[in-house]
Amino acid sequence: MRIILSALALSCSLLASSLRAADDYVPGPDSKKQPGVPEGEVLKFSFDKSKIFPGTTRDYWIYVPRQYDPAKPACVYVNQDGVGYQAPVVFDNLIHKKEIPVLIGVFIMHGRVKAAGTNALDRFNRSYEYDGLGDAYARFVLDELLPEAEKQQAKDGRPIRLSRNGNDRAIGGSSSGGIAAFTAAWERPDAFSRVFTTVGTYVGLRGGDRYHTLVRKHEPKPFRIFLQDGSNDNNIYGGDWWMANQTLQRSLEWAGYEVRHAWGDGGHNGKHGTALFPDAQRWLWRDWPQPVLPGKSKNSTLNEILVPGEGWKLVGEGYKFTEGPTANAQGEVFYNDGANRKTYRIGADGQPAVFLADSKKGDGQRFGPDGRLYAAASAENQILAWDRSGKATVIAEGIRGNDLVVAHNGNIYVTEPNWTGANTNTSKVWLIKPNGDKKVVDTGLKFSNGITLSPDQSLLYVADSRSHWVYSHQIKADGTLQHKQRYFHLHEPDTADDSGADGLRTDREGRLWVATRLGLQVCDQAGRVHCILPTPNGKCSNLTFGGPNGDMLYVTAGDKVFRRQLKVKGADHAAEPVKPVAPRL
Repeated sequence: MRIILSALALSCSLLASSLRAADDYVPGPDSKKQPGVPEGEVLKFSFDKSKIFPGTTRDYWIYVPRQYDPAKPACVYVNQDGVGYQAPVVFDNLIHKKEIPVLIGVFIMHGRVKAAGTNALDRFNRSYEYDGLGDAYARFVLDELLPEAEKQQAKDGRPIRLSRNGNDRAIGGSSSGGIAAFTAAWERPDAFSRVFTTVGTYVGLRGGDRYHTLVRKHEPKPFRIFLQDGSNDNNIYGGDWWMANQTLQRSLEWAGYEVRHAWGDGGHNGKHGTALFPDAQRWLWRDWPQPVLPGKSKNSTLNEILVPGEGWKLVGEGYKFTEGPTANAQGEVFYNDGANRKTYRIGADGQPAVFLADSKKGDGQRFGPDGRLYAAASAENQILAWDRSGKATVIAEGIRGNDLVVAHNGNIYVTEPNWTGANTNTSKVWLIKPNGDKKVVDTGLKFSNGITLSPDQSLLYVADSRSHWVYSHQIKADGTLQHKQRYFHLHEPDTADDSGADGLRTDREGRLWVATRLGLQVCDQAGRVHCILPTPNGKCSNLTFGGPNGDMLYVTAGDKVFRRQLKVKGADHAAEPVKPVAPRL
């Protein structure tokens, strides 16, 4: 009997099957060899050349169906912990019935670092590779293991050719292998659009318990997912698997994902997952080759700021490192390629052109109320003001600034981080008055970086890149600061010990936009991250609002610059202050 996928129908099915013993899941006919069905082959190999997980060795298996034609790259199913779920037999049956596409299965065992001698244990990499957040395992699969698999061939000499289209690739696994599958798709939705996890370890072993929150805050990604778990799953030191899977499922549905689940009474084993594997594969591959598209989240902030159907567009590329995007009163956007000492201006045609052939290694920059472009020139340890013709005036010297903001009253606030690299709290925030007087108005951050003002210009926000905080200061009448707080609480990736908070901007409603390692984190005035917008290349150093209406978002992203149309407008700090509405507390 086919496993019923909806939670309600499944519950009814379980009640109707009350005579069945607990955790007694029996695979159906699709999991057994059937007469007349062409049988694929399973080939075994080993791999010990990983640079991502150095020193590891592992076995892997390749399932090749009889129907596979190497003239066309095949769809792919990747599975952790080797061959599971009786998958080769299931694939034989479903491919024969044309219920899933012709696909090649790649079944990967976790790695181990072999001990130097018989008196020592191997280092077992399973939890390290599978349970950790971040892109390491996805990179291993995509950049190392799958290319290695394509070096092999079937017994009859057919070469292995795998599709590189994420819409043609699925990934799955059980327990820690399940969260590894989820993480691979989460980090690389361009590479995996179909995810299958059973008794998934979405608990506090290496950060998996954070996923249910991150799913709700991120802009939805283009993949669909099938989850299975049972009420007798693990409930141990790391968390409650049964509750964690349900919490993740609720987050995914709330965030607009295509998600199906099968809850049962099983324990931490593969019985239920194996029994439902055929139906789960039918659902995951249904309507293929139609692409899996991102859904619509119930996140109100995402819906308030994003224009439906308006994604990221490339503005320019080929730079060494872009920084300092800013817009003038007309909405023209300027940005720096610091290492190449150039400043670019985006013209009316939307194309970037060189504005300054030598920016003095310009970094952060903003326009002031006088229409000049104020910039931190790190090559000269100066703050410069550039006029429309590209002529510079020295505003202050002896400051190796990182970023700055210019208020409507002409006050300039500049961050000067600890450039030595030592982990000391010696960073500074400078105030430069319109008459040129300068003074340090704050110290103590590990690495002061992005800086901006609230729309009413009563608060100064400063990012500490080497923490997960953005600080809030109240500005006194004389421009100095008081009531400093670690105020905005940011998310940080598993691959770093800090958020990497860099450029800051506010919109006219008072939200703070922060460029971080995870993408743009958008916070409310109360200091809470409401949503996260990753960039197409995963990089994000700074941002600005530009365009004639101030509602075009520009992001500097390593060697590229992207833009995106928004519903909201940026706060122009060179203009009159604007009082935003009060936040919901």
